[in-house]
Parts: sequence; structure tokens; C-alpha cells
Amino acid sequence: MLTRRIFSVGELTSYLASLMEQDPLLQNVWVRGEVSNLRLHSSGHLYLTLKDSTSTMRCVMFRSRAARLTFAPQNGMRVLARGYVAVFERDGQYQLYLEELQPDGVGALFIAFQQLKQRLSEEGLFEPARKRPLPWLPRKIGIVTSPQGAVLQDMLTIIRRRCPGVDIVVAPAAVQGELAPAQIAGGLARLNELPDVEVIIVGRGGGSLEELWAFNTEEVARAIFQSRVPVISAVGHETDYTIADWVADCRAPTPSAAAELVVPNITDLYARLTDLQIRLGRGIRWQLAKQRQNLISLANQASLVLQQTVKQQRQQLTHLERQLRSNMAGFLARKGAILKVLTGRLEALSPLGILSRGYSICRDYYSQTIIRASHQTAVGGRVEVILHRGGLICKVEEVKEEPWCQKNM
Repeated sequence: MLTRRIFSVGELTSYLASLMEQDPLLQNVWVRGEVSNLRLHSSGHLYLTLKDSTSTMRCVMFRSRAARLTFAPQNGMRVLARGYVAVFERDGQYQLYLEELQPDGVGALFIAFQQLKQRLSEEGLFEPARKRPLPWLPRKIGIVTSPQGAVLQDMLTIIRRRCPGVDIVVAPAAVQGELAPAQIAGGLARLNELPDVEVIIVGRGGGSLEELWAFNTEEVARAIFQSRVPVISAVGHETDYTIADWVADCRAPTPSAAAELVVPNITDLYARLTDLQIRLGRGIRWQLAKQRQNLISLANQASLVLQQTVKQQRQQLTHLERQLRSNMAGFLARKGAILKVLTGRLEALSPLGILSRGYSICRDYYSQTIIRASHQTAVGGRVEVILHRGGLICKVEEVKEEPWCQKNM
């Protein structure tokens, strides 16, 4: 009778696990399937199930590997998974421990590009309304690119040839590789700290999607979005489009095109200024001639109006003069009559009138005091007698106390 060996559950599970560990095929295997039951644990581990039309397989990707994914897996997505198969002894189930995960049929970078583009678009980073116009003639230009290679030199040559007086500040940065996103974002931040930088060019020459990937990262996109000055994205060739192109205020098809776009051609400016000067002079002469004609017309009109006004005023003045003469004649006549009456009254009261009737006025010769009574003088005194015509200087021979009129009566 054969001896039976009885395994415990744990022993059999361990045995099966050891068999899987010894199979080289299961230690590095590729599996195609559809993602389901996707779950990202708070620890950073990624749990999912791969399935096809006949079976399912549990998978786990530890945090260190999951952090390197360039795209975000989603339920229903077909993927290619690489890893090793092992038994999870606690549950007695085998699992695929993922080392690598990529979309099936479409590159992981392209998936990541589409996913980030959609998310940033939903956040409003691509809105045309927020894009700012470029300064027409910037005084200082910032450039974020690699200091090595022909791209920077080409841009410097073109800018200095087109507009020699413009200042240029270069923020050197790696434009591909793991360090590139942080250095590009840092270069943008440093240039934004300079108060006189008016526009920034960020870019590099052409390359594959992997070589241009730094400009498809969220870090660079948000650095461009947060820039206080307009940003020109000049990445790759004319057919290359990156996330940076969508976020930037302006996209140039190439770095050289960005250099031509950022400043005007000084020769064209001189030609434009000359043309404007000619047009300005012509316009000024035309305006002067037009205003001269207007002035002559206004002068003629003013002359006619002035003549008419003078004529009317002269007529009015003549009329007023006649009225004044008539009023003055009436006034003088009335005043003459009054004067005549008053003169008659005055003459009646005037001492000269009394003198003309034979009376005289006697006054002291020395004091000129009028003598009204005989006691105001004495014998031998000198008196002046004023007559109607002339006068007499007399010496008093006799003073009579009684009025002469009483004696003669």
C-alpha cells in the first residue's frame, strides 16, 4: 500500500509558489489584456485586474514602479503588462506583479499627452481669452533653452540682426531628460523675477516625442501659465505640437520663427517711418491749404458781416445823433426859459438893480465894512461910495444922527 503524503494548505501553496519562482518564463512575462477593477491605494500601490474573453488575472504594481508611469491607466483600456508571476500565499491566488505597463497599440507618451492635454484644457489653461498680445517692440527679451547647440545662437543672431538695440537675457536649462522640466520651469520663474523682461521665448530644436517630452509635462505647462509676461513657445519643427504650445500666449513653428516674431525688423521700421514722415508732411500741407481756404472764406464772410454791421451801426448812430440834437434843443429851450425867469428874479433882487435906480452903497474905506448907520463912522473918516457906474472916495465932514429922510420931511 502506497504511503500517502498529506499537505497542509500553506505547504501546498508554498510548493506552488516555489514552482512558479523556478520557472524563468513566469519571472519575466508579457501579458495583453483589458484593465478592470482599477484602484490606486493611499500607499501609492496600484491594483487592477487584467481580463480577456476567457479569463481574468489579478495584478499589482508597487508604488516605486507606479510613480514612473507616463500615463494614467483607466478601466477598459487595453494594455501590455510585463512582470513576474507569484503566489500571494495569504489568499492562495497567483498574481502578476507588474514591472512595466504601456498602452496596447498606442504609445504611452501619446496617451499621457492626450490625457494631460484634456485635463489642462478643462481647467482653462488653453483658453484664447487669457492669451496676451506680444509687445510690439520689447526692450528686453528672455530666452529659456539649452546654452549648447545652434538653436540659441540662431535666435540671438536673428534678433540682433533685426533689432540690434534689444537686450537679451538667457536662462540656461536642459531641454530633454529627467531634469529638463524642473530646469525649464525654474528658468521661467527666474526671468519673471526680472522687472524689465517684457516677453519670454521657451523652446528647443526638433526631435522625437521622447526628446520633446519635457515640453509636454504639467510642470512646464503650469510655469508658462503662471508667467506674468507673455510667453512664446518655439519647440521643434513646424509639425511638432506640445502642451507648451497650447498654454503659451503665442506658438512659433520653430525657434528661428520665434526670433523673427518677437521683434520687428529695424530696416522695415526705418522704411515705415520714412513713409509715415512723407505721408505726415503731405497731410500737414493738405490740412494747411484746406484751413487757409477756410480762413479766407471765413474772412470774406466776416468782412461782409462786418460791413453790414458797420452800416447798421452808422445808421443807428445817425438816428441817435438826430434824437440827441432834438432832445438837446428842447432841453436847452426849457432851461433857457427857466434861466430867463430866474435871471429876471435875480436882477430884481440884485444890488446892481437898486444902484441903477439912483441908490448907492457906502462902506468904510479901510475895513470895507458896509455902513448902514451914521454912528459907524466919524468926522474925518474916509468912506467909499459905490454908484451904479463907478464910485467915490469921500471924507466925512459931518455926521448926522437923524435919518435924512425924517429931516427932509
